[in-house]
Amino acid sequence: MFNRYAILATAFMGLILFSLAQGGDFKKQQQKFPRVRKARENVGSALAALFDSLNIKYPPHEIYLRAFKYERHLEIWCRANDTAKFMMIKSYPFTAFSGNPGPKRYQGDLQIPEGIYHIDRFNPASKYHLSLGINYPNKSDRIRKTRPDPGGDIFIHGNEVTIGCIPIGDDAIEELYILAVDARDNGRKKIPAHIYPYDFTDKETDEKLSDLYKADTALLDFWNELRPFCSYFNTNKSLPKIRIDETGKYNLAPEQ
Repeated sequence: MFNRYAILATAFMGLILFSLAQGGDFKKQQQKFPRVRKARENVGSALAALFDSLNIKYPPHEIYLRAFKYERHLEIWCRANDTAKFMMIKSYPFTAFSGNPGPKRYQGDLQIPEGIYHIDRFNPASKYHLSLGINYPNKSDRIRKTRPDPGGDIFIHGNEVTIGCIPIGDDAIEELYILAVDARDNGRKKIPAHIYPYDFTDKETDEKLSDLYKADTALLDFWNELRPFCSYFNTNKSLPKIRIDETGKYNLAPEQ
């Protein structure tokens, strides 16, 4: 009996994730789920008021997520159109943390990934209230894995527990989830999500961690590989174009 119910539950979740990937009215699809409806009741008016105070039409043209592991917070940025600069609208603290500084390289290492990702799944029936899936492992992670299985199922979610995901609590994930649903429904099929080891602009933290991990040259090289993307965004308030080469290295693509 248990196996039968487990199979049915797995099939149901597969249907949810499949339906979310299809075309159609995404917002209407999501509104079929009780938690999403309740979340919209809880935060919909506050989101509209926040964007109104920023003189940005809701839902925004595009949103961008940026996380800093050392500082343990997730930033939400948005922009009104393709030529506008991104503006930070919110920052959520992590409610739990696992692993150490450095990228995720295999299943079970408890690491929160570091790298350039995007949201690829919406889970309205998460064990952790609501969750947004990150496309880990990406091409770089699959090339650079240190064991056959690089792991997966990395989410930004509610609650206050983690084994490699980014939890921000139930109230915060309701707000972020509804914002992401509305941005997705507005035509943005990919929501960029960049995860950095720390805020490279913080000189004190930069010096501290560079000294602490000076013996781990591979780790410092990886961090320096990510640094230009963070710097580009800080300078331009627009997203850099990024390529991954055959070695798995992230590269800043030349401007067109």
